[in-house]
Amino acid sequence: MPHCVAIRQRGLHSRWMTRHSDETIGERIARRRKVLGLSIRQVADRAGINASTLSRIERGLRSADNRFMLADIAGALRCSAADLTGQPTIPTDRGAAEVSGNVHETVRAGIEVDLRYESDGQPPDLLALDRELTLVRDLRVRADIVGATQRLPALLRGLHAAAFGPQRVDALRGLVLAADTGSFVVRYGGDPQGACILAERAQQAAEVLEDPVFLALGSWSRAHAATGCGLYGRAYQIAERAADSLEHSTGLPDALELLGQLYLTQAFALMAAGDPEGAAVRVAAAEEIAERTGDSPALRLCFGPTNNRLWRISMEVDGGDPGRAVEIARDTKVVVLESTSRQAAFYLDTGRALAACRKDAEALRMLLAAERIAPQRLRLSPFAAETVRALLERSQRSAAGAQLRGLCSRMGIVL
Repeated sequence: MPHCVAIRQRGLHSRWMTRHSDETIGERIARRRKVLGLSIRQVADRAGINASTLSRIERGLRSADNRFMLADIAGALRCSAADLTGQPTIPTDRGAAEVSGNVHETVRAGIEVDLRYESDGQPPDLLALDRELTLVRDLRVRADIVGATQRLPALLRGLHAAAFGPQRVDALRGLVLAADTGSFVVRYGGDPQGACILAERAQQAAEVLEDPVFLALGSWSRAHAATGCGLYGRAYQIAERAADSLEHSTGLPDALELLGQLYLTQAFALMAAGDPEGAAVRVAAAEEIAERTGDSPALRLCFGPTNNRLWRISMEVDGGDPGRAVEIARDTKVVVLESTSRQAAFYLDTGRALAACRKDAEALRMLLAAERIAPQRLRLSPFAAETVRALLERSQRSAAGAQLRGLCSRMGIVL
């Protein structure tokens, strides 16, 4: 591990990794509703949920850690889900300001690297850029959001400049990968709308490149970013169109794995839309491909049988049956995945599922496992914060155990 990365990993438990705000999602929903002059019943009807459910969420009697329901509530309140989760957070100390500043600069670089406009800078050495791209992609799979966003602005600008030089094709490939990486880490760094800007840059570079696999990767990046904004219908459209195009190029390297990933994205979006039957059809298509590819390192997407199970867990916990999510998790060997980020997602989603099933001790163990391997991913997650608040309330706060109290403290949740 490079020395700079090792130092950064050792410093991940410092207090600036907390969210710095104990305002709940339910409180934000209530405040937004009242500003608009709407009743609980009006909002609930628009969101397609029971008024009693919305009332319990607003009063903190039910956690708001369901992504699909939150997207419906945000639509009813005419705002983004990010507005309700509190992303991006307002920094309250120097460390937090540096984190948000990294994310801001990465999004700003994404706006600047528009291929319709030539760079003012000189094209850097492409070998050096390629080494930097490899490091940034490593930081992504390690769930080091801070480290990746520190390096991405210069990398994006360098690849943009190189795209107007003699090694244009290689620079464009690098720009697709860098922008896709940027979209991912910016989303989980607290700016899902900024993630959409970077995903569009990945798509733009792929369109100039005219490579079928990279075109599909750009589309997958856009679809993934759209789900982060609760735009599941658009995510489905993007993924469906990309899959239809890629089906004609499955003989190319990495194409099958990417096609399977696009099927999973469609399934996730259909589950969010309340169509579990349609989702099951896409999951089956992805599983058929996974039987051929195995757990694959292609494009560092981690596609394969194990990752497919992680997607099913995520779909069940938010749109299906949390108990079923727990059953799938018990038979999943997540350690086979090279990605720390994907492993952390498994622990986080399984923790949410266990909490929904009122298996609080097991839920806490899963959340602590996520924090141990990927503290940034857990502590920057508004859904993890909601789940932890629910565990805290059910333990009656004053009776909370040492592990739960410690986790609350590190996440900035008031005891």
